[in-house]
Amino acid sequence: MIEKIMTKLLNRETISYLFFGVLATVVSIGSYYISSRILINFIGYDETVMCSNVVSWVCAVAFAYVTNKIWVFQSKTKGLKDLLREMSAFVGARLFSFGFEMAWMYITAILIGINDTLCKILAQFAIVVMNYVFSKLFIFKK
Repeated sequence: MIEKIMTKLLNRETISYLFFGVLATVVSIGSYYISSRILINFIGYDETVMCSNVVSWVCAVAFAYVTNKIWVFQSKTKGLKDLLREMSAFVGARLFSFGFEMAWMYITAILIGINDTLCKILAQFAIVVMNYVFSKLFIFKK
């Protein structure tokens, strides 16, 4: 029974999603860190946290769409209409997890005062799960 579950979970798609998910997380945290260190010189802390989170989201979503489409789910869209439908579904789902992340960052980093980079890292665990479910069930379904 456990062997069947492990075989189902440890397939090419899941492993490649985790691999590229880790890379997308590195892109997200790296772009957040760089952006926040630049912006803090020009705007306040609260604004830096939120603006840097937007920058990091854009970078991570662009990276994740390309890697998910090509290598994880091996999506073969036919024509511009299908590509735009797939891309808008992907961005729409990512906007949902982005809303969660923005709320998380506001509550934990700004209201509670926990280190913003730590909050960003912790949020990624829930976001990876949310994004996989959306991608698997709604966006790149076969």
